[in-house]
Amino acid sequence: MNIEPTFINDLVVLTLDVFEDERGYFFEGYNKNKFSALGVDIDFVQDNQSFSQKGTLRGLHYQNPPFAQTKLVRVLQGEIMDVAVDLRKDSPTYGKHFGIKLTAENKKQLLVPQGFAHGFSVLSATAVVLYKCDQFYNKQSEGGIRYDDATLNIDWGMDLKEAIVSEKDLVLPSFADCNSAF
Repeated sequence: MNIEPTFINDLVVLTLDVFEDERGYFFEGYNKNKFSALGVDIDFVQDNQSFSQKGTLRGLHYQNPPFAQTKLVRVLQGEIMDVAVDLRKDSPTYGKHFGIKLTAENKKQLLVPQGFAHGFSVLSATAVVLYKCDQFYNKQSEGGIRYDDATLNIDWGMDLKEAIVSEKDLVLPSFADCNSAF
């Protein structure tokens, strides 16, 4: 396994060791001992999985402390543009975002620490996304930012006029007006 740092502290891309032969492939999507040996010591408590069609845009979501979540995101089927926004007010990259294409083929994972908003857009016909969380979902702690916030200017890899967005996400506040407690 290889950890690739991004320009945002604590936000990393994980490339797994994949073993392939004529039967197919095998890899460990998560191994607590291996992650800990690389300095990633997180106790995950919940797995979430979604199925979405092309053009779906989910996010940007976060949970405020004490229910803030670290997420380990990977794609089981298809391709997404995965995005994390730094909400940590004391961070030198506060308000900056990082995006990466995660695919079933590249098998990369994005580790999104607490203090970030997270979202993704579906670039393939369909996509199945799985992410581990280190904190349980808590409705009272949830927050979000509009996916098309002009300040953030995120490239979702798709035409936003064609985005399929939930009613809940359409009414999220701008970055400047979000209620992040980080």
